[in-house]
Amino acid sequence: MNIQIKRFEELTIAELYEILRCRAEVFIVEQESIYQDIDELDKHSTHLYIEDNGKIKAYLRVIDPGVKFAAGSIGRVLVMKEYRGQGLARPIMAKAIEIASSKADTIEIEAQSYLLEFYKSLGFIPISEEFILEGRAHISMMLKF
Repeated sequence: MNIQIKRFEELTIAELYEILRCRAEVFIVEQESIYQDIDELDKHSTHLYIEDNGKIKAYLRVIDPGVKFAAGSIGRVLVMKEYRGQGLARPIMAKAIEIASSKADTIEIEAQSYLLEFYKSLGFIPISEEFILEGRAHISMMLKF
């Protein structure tokens, strides 16, 4: 499994287009969450994705420490619908944790609540009560090294 790893400024126009298309398809269309997906955080992130013939199967971004939280952060984690159940989320998250931990001793995430057990299995612990973010139930979680 080949995970592509690129800083924002390294992404081609075609790669950025595909990333934004996938994020819109999963978070805005499929999850029916109307929110501003394109934000300044992309510019301060390392983008990881797994692709197949130019199509993204899984994606996430590792946000630099001090940008969203004092800690590092991982966000916009997705696996495209047609590739779910193939074990893609765990390896891309493992690589993201490796990258984030090289920049900070803590990672903070805002996880969709239905994925709580998945993130716990990666070592994250809940640090908040459930809250609504971008129209969906979330919980803040942390991983310390």
